[in-house]
Amino acid sequence: MTTTSGTTATDASAAPLPRRGVLPSLSGLLLGMFVSMLAATVVSTSLPVIIHDLGGDQAAFTWVVTATLLTTAISTPVWGKLADLVDRKLLIQLALVIFVLATAAAGFAQDTGTLIAFRAVQGLGAGGLAALSQVIMADILSPRERGRYMGLFGAVMAVATVGGPLLGGLITDSIGWRWNFYVAIPFAIAALVILQRTLHLPRRRRDRVSIDYVGIVLLAASVSLLLVWITGAGVSYPWWGVETALMVGGALLGAVLFVLVELRSREPLIPLSLFRDRTFTLSVVASIATGVAMFGTSVFLSQYMQMSRGASPAEAGLMTLPMIGGLLVASIVVGQLITRYGHWKPYLVAGSVLLIAGSSLLSTLRYDTPFVLVSVYMFLLGAGVGMTMQNLVLIVQNTARPQDMGAASSGVTFFRSLGGTIGVSAMGAALAASVSDLFASSQARLGAAIAGLGERGADVAAQLTSGTLPAVNTLPASVRVIVEDIYAQGISHSFLIAVPLAIISLIAVMFLPNRSLHRATTQERLAASEAGLATEAAGEAVAGSAAGIAATDAEASARRPRR
Repeated sequence: MTTTSGTTATDASAAPLPRRGVLPSLSGLLLGMFVSMLAATVVSTSLPVIIHDLGGDQAAFTWVVTATLLTTAISTPVWGKLADLVDRKLLIQLALVIFVLATAAAGFAQDTGTLIAFRAVQGLGAGGLAALSQVIMADILSPRERGRYMGLFGAVMAVATVGGPLLGGLITDSIGWRWNFYVAIPFAIAALVILQRTLHLPRRRRDRVSIDYVGIVLLAASVSLLLVWITGAGVSYPWWGVETALMVGGALLGAVLFVLVELRSREPLIPLSLFRDRTFTLSVVASIATGVAMFGTSVFLSQYMQMSRGASPAEAGLMTLPMIGGLLVASIVVGQLITRYGHWKPYLVAGSVLLIAGSSLLSTLRYDTPFVLVSVYMFLLGAGVGMTMQNLVLIVQNTARPQDMGAASSGVTFFRSLGGTIGVSAMGAALAASVSDLFASSQARLGAAIAGLGERGADVAAQLTSGTLPAVNTLPASVRVIVEDIYAQGISHSFLIAVPLAIISLIAVMFLPNRSLHRATTQERLAASEAGLATEAAGEAVAGSAAGIAATDAEASARRPRR
């Protein structure tokens, strides 16, 4: 039996998982998420050292991060759409393999260009893990039950997000930064084995599988042109000029063509019909600001700790713990409260307010800001991300049709990744321009400090004028204070970009429909939908049969001779 959407009805193996089967099925998913988070966070505190060793500048630093976020954003809706068409278990295993192999290959990079290329491939796998984990969770758990298991996901996040930067810093300080890219391989192998043995999902077959290849190309081209322009504008070329006209015009043209293709596609990459749902549309708007706060601030906070406070990679990992703590505490506590009481909107509103407060306060940082205040600012921002990030996906899954669950879930994740990608690019461009101007205006101070170093001054001057990121903690104290102040001002100014977006997020959240969370999983809702269609079809058949019998009786009666 097939539904009107072409999905083959599930067989006995598609029955919803019994509650006792939830934890084994989640185990492989949890380990897969741990691998992806560990591989990403273990490198975060080492990036300034990596870029310095490979001879890269601030633009290279930004693109090492942006390349991963860009391909993550572009591939997320592709993976989500595939999840509605083919075997989800196979897809998440494939995404994990791509992610880990690309991560390991990045460890062999000899220049920033090669590193950026492998990081881009890494993002392809990361997009699959981000999208498919949300879709599979909806297969296993209902929206109302999700918070009950947030403690497990919180524990995984705690080990990866806290342990990753610390482990990465220790590896960089003791062995070498390249080993950061290899550490996730044994965990990935274990995750693949456990996923194969424990994750049991129904096979959702389609009569015909159609992939929107043209939409994929247009989406990739549009987003890539926009990011290249944001990264280089004001540094490599003027804000207003031929380059800007070509790249911005090309991005807009690609976006228009993408919309036209999606309207005509049999299986659109991002079904535009989803935007008819106010919950989906407003969640997309709010997710963009969350992405900027989550990705942008975490990337540049690590750089702030090393470039403006003279911390080593390991110390930088420790110094960013307050933000991770705020994220974990908020996500776990709010998840439990949502499961217990069923209310979600107050926590989203509070989280959006905390995003505004945290972003605004971080824009006031200086190299000598008391670390207690820095910790409070980071905790507020982390709590805001923890209250909004997963819950925006949750409420979209609560209202989406079961047949569109993959596209809807990945759609929100896509725009969150896109917001993070654009945010990191914009913040990196603002940082590069600000640092360049501050170095120019501080020439007199730097010249006097370098002149007082005697013969060593030539080496210090060469490091500062080479165009590569300086190793700040190795500079003499008189020069280091000036450089730390320059980078602190540049990084704090870049945080201002997140503030207006956080305000827009709050407005979007305020207008979200306050719908109650249901207690059915995606598979249970799909089965109910198919049962409803079958009942309706059977009713029509019975009515048709009855009408046919009545017509036959009437015809026979008319043919009888009258007495």
